[in-house]
Amino acid sequence: MNKYSSLKSVLAAMSLVILALPFNQASAQTKNGDTKMDAFVTGLMSKMTVDEKIGQLNLVVMGNAITGSVISKGVEEKMKKGEIGGIFGLYGTANVSKMQDLAVKESRLHIPLIFGLDVIHGHRTIFPIPLGVSATWDMGLIEQSARVAAKEATAEGLNWVFSPMVDIARDPRWGRISEGSGEDPWYGSQVAKAMVKGYQGKSMMDADAVMACVKHFALYGGAEAGREYNTVDMSLIKMYQDYLPPYKAALDAGAGSFMSSFNTINGVPATVNKWLLTDLLRKQWGFKGFVVSDYTSVNEVTNHGLGDLQTVSALALKAGLDMDMVGEGFLTTLKKSLKEGKVTQQEIDLACRRVLEAKYKLGLFNNPNKSINADKEKQDVFTDDNRKLARQVAEHSFVLLKNQDQTLPLKKSGTIALVGPLADNHSEMLGTWVIAGDPNKSVSVAEGIKNVTGDNVKVLYAKGSNITDDKLLSARSFALGPQQVMDKRSPQEMIDEAVETAKKADVVVAVVGESANMSGESSSRSDISIPESQKDLLKALAKTGKPLVIVLFNGRPLTLTWEDEHASAILDAWAPGTEAGNAIANVLFGNYNPAGKITATFPRSVGQIPLYYNHKNTGRPFDGKGGAKFKSDYLDISNDPLYPFGYGLSYTTFSYSDVKLSKTSLKGNETLKATVTVTNTGKLAGEEVVQLYISDPVASISRSVKELKNFQKINLQPGESKEVSFNVTTADLKFYNNQLVYDWEPGQFIVQIGTNSSDTHVASVQWLK
Repeated sequence: MNKYSSLKSVLAAMSLVILALPFNQASAQTKNGDTKMDAFVTGLMSKMTVDEKIGQLNLVVMGNAITGSVISKGVEEKMKKGEIGGIFGLYGTANVSKMQDLAVKESRLHIPLIFGLDVIHGHRTIFPIPLGVSATWDMGLIEQSARVAAKEATAEGLNWVFSPMVDIARDPRWGRISEGSGEDPWYGSQVAKAMVKGYQGKSMMDADAVMACVKHFALYGGAEAGREYNTVDMSLIKMYQDYLPPYKAALDAGAGSFMSSFNTINGVPATVNKWLLTDLLRKQWGFKGFVVSDYTSVNEVTNHGLGDLQTVSALALKAGLDMDMVGEGFLTTLKKSLKEGKVTQQEIDLACRRVLEAKYKLGLFNNPNKSINADKEKQDVFTDDNRKLARQVAEHSFVLLKNQDQTLPLKKSGTIALVGPLADNHSEMLGTWVIAGDPNKSVSVAEGIKNVTGDNVKVLYAKGSNITDDKLLSARSFALGPQQVMDKRSPQEMIDEAVETAKKADVVVAVVGESANMSGESSSRSDISIPESQKDLLKALAKTGKPLVIVLFNGRPLTLTWEDEHASAILDAWAPGTEAGNAIANVLFGNYNPAGKITATFPRSVGQIPLYYNHKNTGRPFDGKGGAKFKSDYLDISNDPLYPFGYGLSYTTFSYSDVKLSKTSLKGNETLKATVTVTNTGKLAGEEVVQLYISDPVASISRSVKELKNFQKINLQPGESKEVSFNVTTADLKFYNNQLVYDWEPGQFIVQIGTNSSDTHVASVQWLK
């Protein structure tokens, strides 16, 4: 036995588990039966040398999308030799055209390149961060945002985007929670499907379609301690039930590519995990696209302790990885491994075929320059219509967390004190993971208020504080990109000016929170409160006695117990994107009534993390009644979150009737109809997200206390009532049991319908097989 026998044993054991599992759904992707494509690729590969085949597996970086310590060198020379399959980080028709011409005209076989980029929440026109977009609970808007991103990206020569990120995240310390859709697998699956459809359009052959790349496969959001790139370790049931569904949903929507994650799964790094990339993704789920590594993740397997670069590159290829991002482990070692018998020609050919098939599906062999059009670059990018949609999505993403005494909406008259380091700031409007967006073209909050109110409102401005005065936090947060502009005044001088400004106003609007650099990749935080410098400002403003409206910028759920207690109103604006100021002003002054709902739980304290609504019960649950000793609770804090999953207020109010069931006893594949009447009991028209949850109180394993199964977003005029009905089938009752069989079990089910995961009306039903 050699030194890798234990690794092989683990992989083999996992393969046996996965191969015993049934397909849960038929994949929506077509079978690999495109005979024309197969014939074309086979013919092309028959002409290729081993070096050229390995070259197709090499993805290099150019431009400004560097997310690691390695950069690509000698790109043009390698391209002429057929040693590059794709480029990422490069965009703009002139730049892309130059590189594509080199590949097509000067390489021996004229194979076109694929051009990719991190287009996460817009390309030139920037939408809210994905966590904010998910708070819209509007799949139509979400799909439209991806469609606009695809049109702008292709107008600048791109044909591949490293999005959507569909990782379930339950730990807000993890910075990349900002890039996903929160904590719920069912809801995350709906967003994943909408994003893929938006990116890929009707056909990837179309000039304005890009290939989606689903990331990070898999379980990346389960990083221990919420620390970036950290270990992931979870049970198979948790994996299948709570973390894998959004990846599968994206695949079923037709996603053309996947990206492996940095983390380990069952002790094996995802990039070299055959169980993950082959047995699960391809054999069980039926994926027919290609898999690319994350940035130098092949090389980084050496740090996990699995061997040198040649060894881990061979492991990655054999596991089912098709393209090596930036690290060039494939390019520099696979030919040697082939000669030494560590990989086979068949394995190299299979990876090469998958990359070539992706280019065929994108239509690049028919027209390598299909998306290179200088006129479209001028006409289709950053248009008025695109900005209008970005503003609409931003308005719909905002979540009203508190509104005491109807402080909001504000009157379009009087005097406002506009305070905070983010109030008159362009650089912080776009949020994390923006490559091509121009912060100078964003609308600041100060500008937005002026645009919406004109001269009707007098605005007095004071910066009030720096984003942070903490030297370590500042140095690490602003390590890349523009530095924080530190005010020359002392913190106290800035606060004093803000207080004096507040005293002259009718209401204070404090625009505070996180810098864009405080969330996203490599931006984990152990303290997820508003930075201390800004909290000191808020405390001083609260003492003035003036109504205090907090407009919150954040890339994650924050701990806001003090703010919730002392502010008059809190509007969570996330990082709103290009149209930030206009969208915020429209909501503050009532031009749009906010209807967003959070998709990730806001804890009271970092000590509660991980905190999520669909947790398991314990043998000693604490129900808040009687003595707390020998119950599952904390000595010093409530178990409850500050704001639960699905929470969000409106400028109006809604009431819910009791749940009416079409039947209370069902059998087999019958359909249950569950209905509530929702009434707008306030004075303004408003939208409400009506949420359906189901509980399975008695099962063969411990189940979640409740699970989201559907929702409807409705619009009601003042005094208007509407019946909202959900059809529930046995598909909504299924779960993975201890044999990893996906099925439902007969018995009692609790149907819950309400305004958020904690505030529901319930009804019980018996369902027999």
